[in-house]
Amino acid sequence: MVKKFRSSCIIASALDLIGDKWSLLIIRDLLLYQKKTFKELIASDEGIASNLLSSRLKLLESLEIISKRKRPENKKENIYLLTEKGIDLAPMIMELVLWSDTYVRAYNVDMNEYEMESIDKTEVTKSVQEEYRGFLKGVIG
Repeated sequence: MVKKFRSSCIIASALDLIGDKWSLLIIRDLLLYQKKTFKELIASDEGIASNLLSSRLKLLESLEIISKRKRPENKKENIYLLTEKGIDLAPMIMELVLWSDTYVRAYNVDMNEYEMESIDKTEVTKSVQEEYRGFLKGVIG
């Protein structure tokens, strides 16, 4: 995939690839909720339009953040799975959770509750990654 970047800034370059809200929410759903089908992803609370979901899945696949394959029990249905590159985004997702819990709750009192004082983010991140890898093995064998 050839991509034009806005600048040589390392943060801006990453955001040029995966910085839109839909890509990060798709990664969240795959990683944390182990969703794997278009139908499961479209049902997320945020209400992504089907055309946007389709385009983001194609983008994430082209970036090798996810892979697409046929569902073993139904060859007509695709499943989407994180690659190692995608699984490696877990620390960033965890940092967004922590930052949001600390600073965004004042603007959205209905946010999910987490007990952040007792959390070891490194251990939680590793656990999420290992749990997803286990899920992956169960799906693809």
